[in-house]
Amino acid sequence: MLRNCRRPWLSLGSLRGIRCVTRRAPSLRREAGELVKPTTAGCVLPCRAAVAWEAGKPLVIEQVEVAPPQAMEVRMKVKYTSLCHTDLYFWEAKGQTPLFPRIFGHEAAGVVESVGEGVSDLAVGDHVLPVFTGECGECRHCQSEESNMCDLLRINTERGVMLSDGKTRFSINGSPINHFLGTSTFSEYTVVHAGCLAKINPLAPLDKVCILSCGISTGLGATLNVAKPKQGSSVAIFGLGAVGLAAAEGARIAGASRIIGVDLNPNRFEEAKKFGVTEFINPKDHDRPVEQVIAEMTNGGVDRSVECTGNINAMISAFECVHDGWGVAVLVGVPSKDAVFMTKPINVLNERTLKGTFFGNYKPRSDLPSVVDMYMNKKLELDKFITHRLPFSDINKAFDLMVKGESLRCIISMED
Repeated sequence: MLRNCRRPWLSLGSLRGIRCVTRRAPSLRREAGELVKPTTAGCVLPCRAAVAWEAGKPLVIEQVEVAPPQAMEVRMKVKYTSLCHTDLYFWEAKGQTPLFPRIFGHEAAGVVESVGEGVSDLAVGDHVLPVFTGECGECRHCQSEESNMCDLLRINTERGVMLSDGKTRFSINGSPINHFLGTSTFSEYTVVHAGCLAKINPLAPLDKVCILSCGISTGLGATLNVAKPKQGSSVAIFGLGAVGLAAAEGARIAGASRIIGVDLNPNRFEEAKKFGVTEFINPKDHDRPVEQVIAEMTNGGVDRSVECTGNINAMISAFECVHDGWGVAVLVGVPSKDAVFMTKPINVLNERTLKGTFFGNYKPRSDLPSVVDMYMNKKLELDKFITHRLPFSDINKAFDLMVKGESLRCIISMED
């Protein structure tokens, strides 16, 4: 029944619970003997959502009401979502002002249900990936080929409302529920700014490409778009979580001959081989800095390095382990706000390059469709990132798996 948003087009009875804010209620009609799907545009939709009421407490599956999209907004039916460490971090309320109740989730894939005023490049039925950052197409960043940091739609972790009117689209019995990163995909329906939706190939399997909304694209793009290793080059990856393994996947695609994984957890080494990692270093196994170990292994340093932990010492090591003259280090992990990056100026003067990246330098709307096509063309391998699958009703198990470090990506089916 549509009331529970599980099988939305079964019968006239399934329309109970919808509240329309337009004069025309949803209707069923027949054309040439076929039952035509009713439109729910302009209606408030009741559906299930996993609501975080308190920091660190299990999510509660609640029936929420999702308001129709306003100007430049899109309401989408979420088909599959996955859990990212960013969800975990803000659910635990670490390092920021807590904002509850809230609907988390930002890695997902789904189908457009309705569009608001002014939306011209998306239509009902389009397959889309929601993204925590956006592309307005008009600001200096969007018009620059070198940046993906949109002025209007850049990530904002503290905002729990929509941009157009400063209100939420979620409520329970009239009480508002906060959004998260403008996506809130732990709901069967969600409302997203049109600039934060990438329209993708409708043939792409949504239960796999949903993981491209955040971490996998971040690591992949850090290597392919920013580090840009050449065929036969050497690459060091610091941190072998999902983002680091995506960076390794990028190095594999680029044709790197040596991919050196650096991690404190030796249990990750065997898994990392699937992503092209050829050698492994556990800094705890050595009595000298890891950058010295790498320099000795590679005759002076690696050609490229990608740092994916956010640990400031690892960031410094990632920079100092690249070869002088041409080495490039890319920082992906987010450090604590008080961390200070310190290195000797001679390391820069000797022609080592240090770069940072945001979302792998991908412009969400312009570039993500081509990443999906990489998967469809069998260039990018996604299946190996997916370690678990769960129904929506078991979403708290996905949090448990991530807390224990037992999953890379857990796919949550919203219709199970």
